[in-house]
Amino acid sequence: MSTRPSPTTDALFRRALQHIEDWEQSWGAFDRHDALGVDPDRLDSVFDEYLERLEGNYPFHHPRYAGQMLKPPHPVACAAYAAAQRINPNNHALDGGPPTSHMETEVVADLAGMLGLPEASLGHLTGGGTVANLEALWVARELYPDQALAVAENAHYTHGRMSDVLDVEVVPVSADARGRMDLHSLEQTLEQGGIGTVVLTAGTTGLGAVDPIHDALPLCRAHDARVHVDAAYGGFFRLLTEDAAPKIEGFPAERFRAIEDADSVAIDPHKHGLQPYGCGCILFRDPAVGRFYQHDSPYTYFTSDDLHLGEISLECSRAGAAAGALWCTLKALPLAPDDGLGPILAACVRAARTWTDAVADTDALRVVAPPETDIVSYVPATPEASLSAVHEASQALFDAAMNDPDAPIFTSVYRLSADALTTLDPSLRADRDEAAVLRSVLMKPEHETYAADLVDRLATTAQSLDSAAT
Repeated sequence: MSTRPSPTTDALFRRALQHIEDWEQSWGAFDRHDALGVDPDRLDSVFDEYLERLEGNYPFHHPRYAGQMLKPPHPVACAAYAAAQRINPNNHALDGGPPTSHMETEVVADLAGMLGLPEASLGHLTGGGTVANLEALWVARELYPDQALAVAENAHYTHGRMSDVLDVEVVPVSADARGRMDLHSLEQTLEQGGIGTVVLTAGTTGLGAVDPIHDALPLCRAHDARVHVDAAYGGFFRLLTEDAAPKIEGFPAERFRAIEDADSVAIDPHKHGLQPYGCGCILFRDPAVGRFYQHDSPYTYFTSDDLHLGEISLECSRAGAAAGALWCTLKALPLAPDDGLGPILAACVRAARTWTDAVADTDALRVVAPPETDIVSYVPATPEASLSAVHEASQALFDAAMNDPDAPIFTSVYRLSADALTTLDPSLRADRDEAAVLRSVLMKPEHETYAADLVDRLATTAQSLDSAAT
């Protein structure tokens, strides 16, 4: 594997924009309309203000940011997006962006292959995971218009919201203390009848938990229920189930591997696929569901008898730049377990184990639940074993770490129910219905080398807060 450093972001941008400028010149020079001009002084003033306001963001790109699910796009993706965005292709109809439409078809096939879905699967990119899940639930409703959806209590809230939009009944299924769908509860729900589709999650947004997809699928098939897997967050981790991938303790490979038997899958390249925002994907095992999408309009045309991207999407105008950026990224960093994206994902999963071990080595913090993917939950150690004490200490450490003027560390808080917390730690007294715990999302491969140091600094902060309180 080459150790030659990658081109800088600036170099990639310059090369991309120069190429597009040369392409534009090949069409012949022309004078842009005067109305498009901007007064130079006004532009300088506006842009100065704009750049200054952008400084209000948290340092999402830096390893000290281990808060929410915010992963910096790769420089390759940024440069490729900028190049295509200069042209601004529209992947709704083939004439709106022929090159990027073909690229979209290719990357969708690549994603289907990574997930183990059949070559004939139908799919397209979307504006994000929410739209991808919306389309999956919409197809579920069209296939079984009088039947409900079964969704785990810890599934992403978007399923409830989208079901309201679609006027589809949702039947909640209990989850265990780790946030995974409870199979006994699922079986009881299916036995009651009336369930058309079950939604399983491969990587919850809370604790990064993975539903027991491999065991849930046979239950669903036995009751003639379809399965949709919401792999918006964790779908790319399926790369780590292949033989060439490193073996990592606690990684639920069999659950990710079972995604291949799902009827539909949502996945978000703008998370672990290193893309800018505005890049989700929906995939269907049965290409015949394309019949629900078919439509026509008096001002678009299609140059193939096959279903075109514009005919299999609920969205109309879609940024071709998103497809171009993903295509370019996957050429530079292929979907392979031991090359390209694979080592990046493995580093993130190992970072969560490193973080967990570091927490276990300090007296100031305690692990809530061992990580399955790259999300770790933990709490400050408290003299009083109650949910109130845990809640207050977690919130205090979160605030102190983020607001440290010298070296802030950005974590996040996540609310867990009293039942979940007391199951995970029976020594805790349930004096409130829920409590905040700390949650770190280790989406950057750099977190692998930073994790122990960050935990050490969090522990030091927790100890100082405890000393100040006493």
